[in-house]
Amino acid sequence: MPNTHQFEHLPLVLRERGPARYSGGPRVDPATLLAKQNRTAHATALQTPASAVSLTWQTQQAQRAQAGLPKLPAGVPLLLKIDSSLDIDDLRHVFDFEVVSEQDDGFVIVASQDIVLTRFLQKLRDFTGTVTGSGTVASVHELRQDPTQEERLRRVLSETLFAEWAQMPDDRRYVCDVSVACTGTWQVTKRPKRGRMTDQTWARKIAEWSSKRQTAYELWDALQGERLDLLRKFVDFYQGKMLDIVHEDNPESASLPDSFSVRLDIVAKGLKDLVLNCPFIFEVVEPDDIETPQQVARTQVQVMQQVQLVAPDPAAPAVCVIDGGIQEGHFWLQPAIDGTESRCYLPATPTDVNDHIRDGGHGTRVAGAVLHGDAVPKNGRVNLESWIQNARVLDANSVMPPELFPPTVLREVVKQYHEGARKTRIFNHSINADAPCRTRHMSAWAAEIDRLSGEYDILIVQSAGNIGGISELLQRGHPYPEYFNDPSCRIANPAQSFQALTVGSVAYGAFESTGWRSFATQKGEPSAFSRSGLGIWDSIKPEVVEYGGDCLGSRGTPRSISTPTIGRDCYPELVRATATGGPAYDRDQVGTSFAAPKVSKIAARLQVTLPDQSCLLYRGLIVQSAQWPEWADALPADQQTLLLKRIGYGIPDIERATTNTDHRTTFITGEDRDLSPGDCHIYQVRVPDEMRRSGDDYDIRVEVTLSYVAEPRRTRRNHRGYLSVWLDWISNRRGETFEAFLTRALKDDDEAIQQGTSFGWTIERQGDNGRLRGVRRTVGTVQKDWAVLKSNQLPEDFCIAVRGHRGWSQDPEAAARYCLAVSFEIVGKEIPIYEPLRVAVQELQAEVAESEAQVEVEE
Repeated sequence: MPNTHQFEHLPLVLRERGPARYSGGPRVDPATLLAKQNRTAHATALQTPASAVSLTWQTQQAQRAQAGLPKLPAGVPLLLKIDSSLDIDDLRHVFDFEVVSEQDDGFVIVASQDIVLTRFLQKLRDFTGTVTGSGTVASVHELRQDPTQEERLRRVLSETLFAEWAQMPDDRRYVCDVSVACTGTWQVTKRPKRGRMTDQTWARKIAEWSSKRQTAYELWDALQGERLDLLRKFVDFYQGKMLDIVHEDNPESASLPDSFSVRLDIVAKGLKDLVLNCPFIFEVVEPDDIETPQQVARTQVQVMQQVQLVAPDPAAPAVCVIDGGIQEGHFWLQPAIDGTESRCYLPATPTDVNDHIRDGGHGTRVAGAVLHGDAVPKNGRVNLESWIQNARVLDANSVMPPELFPPTVLREVVKQYHEGARKTRIFNHSINADAPCRTRHMSAWAAEIDRLSGEYDILIVQSAGNIGGISELLQRGHPYPEYFNDPSCRIANPAQSFQALTVGSVAYGAFESTGWRSFATQKGEPSAFSRSGLGIWDSIKPEVVEYGGDCLGSRGTPRSISTPTIGRDCYPELVRATATGGPAYDRDQVGTSFAAPKVSKIAARLQVTLPDQSCLLYRGLIVQSAQWPEWADALPADQQTLLLKRIGYGIPDIERATTNTDHRTTFITGEDRDLSPGDCHIYQVRVPDEMRRSGDDYDIRVEVTLSYVAEPRRTRRNHRGYLSVWLDWISNRRGETFEAFLTRALKDDDEAIQQGTSFGWTIERQGDNGRLRGVRRTVGTVQKDWAVLKSNQLPEDFCIAVRGHRGWSQDPEAAARYCLAVSFEIVGKEIPIYEPLRVAVQELQAEVAESEAQVEVEE
């Protein structure tokens, strides 16, 4: 009987919803218990430094006023060490503190607009007298007295600025990105519960709550406007400049709901005055220098081969290349260029969209990789799959001018193209800073990617960045690949973004000849230049890798690192800009910049295959399709952990991402689903008898990928506080029935039934539970894990529970949006599994539909 399918992805059946049951309980901090047992001593230990900090601040502000210095937002900064289980929003409604920044060492920077600290000191007195409502005092373990503000400065300033702070000449000009918190001391109240209210009473209650909620958002907007206005006047006083102004009424600004960021050009005297006296500043950093890998190109003359390039279908997806311009008339690009939408964002050359970067260009190469992948076509008829849009943001030196603030530019680009005629959803961003990302706060640039991904249905494919000092690392005694563990090799801003699909690079294989040798010794090893993870807060970054080539090293000491012509087979074949001469394509450069667009090509194919699905699913399916090279399976667990940090989940495959075979089947959620804190969605896959016969012993690879998005908040310094809602997933176990799993995943009055043993997931939720130690799958917004099971060990039902957890948001309507993918693959291809799984899911859908219909009849 002929197949009645096209190997399309199968639907995941959502079987149950309900409140999530979480393992364990809240941990009681011994310091909190001790404070409750010794109330007077604890209150005194907080009152003494509080009074001293308040007095010092009052004196300092009086001196500023007497000197005629400009006004700044009122408030005194405080550095508190708190119980890790304390909801930091309690600091706001109990003490009237504004939370400025959550730290990663148990401290929180807060600010009190009442510089006398009246309410805080009253709560200390109440705590001594055991007055109701003062118990939170026990969770404040320390108020750090910091008369020189050194502790605060260490947390606010970048490492470089902190090191220079004491020696900064007053008249030296600094260009800095300053981030200011503006959360206020109010919050959105909880949505009322209806209970037994009449329709009239319920309508009135909801209207009152909605009005209060709207008022809170209006107050946030007003607070941001007030602080911006004071900051603008302050900068004018010191004859500085705001190179990027974030207006409260500017919908295209890089503002985030809890903060705003401004790029300032100001003298050191003014910078010091600002940082020391504005209590709401939580980050001051130097602008990142943008880098793109530029090697000396070889001008070997090649004869252009005859090939017929056919323009994409008018309805084909578009990929916006955010880069240094494109040679739009290039033979291998021109049929796919959406020239009417080309735009330059450089103020000095607003109409020039060409690629002027020397030695063959950069954006031109990236665009070619989006269209052609790993090989430039040289003969025959080629139907191009996507349109290329050209957003030029780098000048001829691969630099973004300092007056351009990357988050603002990125928002402008996304808005322009996503709201344009083609409704662009895929953006290739092969642009990075030239240094490792900071791990204190999510940068404004990376957070803007996260925010845009939540506002729009888009996917930003981001390069991991390139290591610029390989020779220095080798001279310091760090050989390849051990030097990837050095902090200087960490992924570069904005690759740490939770929502960006970050792409590293792997090598084509080993090479050695005439004094030159590749760093990689086999295909799929990390490229010598490819920046490594883990990312911010130990998230798994890069998620995937593609072939971006490898550098060669010379013999002798010190070793020369280059891309000599003799090793051209180690470099990717790329289209080149030809305005300054040279061939139309060549193998002469390497970089993660050229790995990323190969992943953008997969994303474009997914948009062709699944045009009505979300970019969250595209990201999830790309990660789901990724696998390590075969040689990695033989590595010991500790080496596999290092490999995960360097190449993430591996190399994605366009066929695995977009279709199925007789031996591999992927299930997907048919649409994005919303999940709120405390809620749980349970999915079920019925495993056919043919796949789990007791006499068979086949290897079955099971893969699960969760991809979600939630609203970010920059002032927080851990993955849970950064997002309004965060998600994770758990599965049933070997020998655990669907019914038993329900009791373990859903919260009800019954005790959870404990059955079965773990599937043996590779990573697991916690860092020490999986086969790979020291890494967790729960940190990022794309969470993949996999296991290889014997077919006769598969359960009758494979079940996944997706669970919602509260992040920073108090809004009762807050929710994360997610999609889920589950794959089964019979490794040795012994038996077909697609058709049995397809039939099983149809039967399960019919069973669920019948059950739901029965419930409706009974009601």
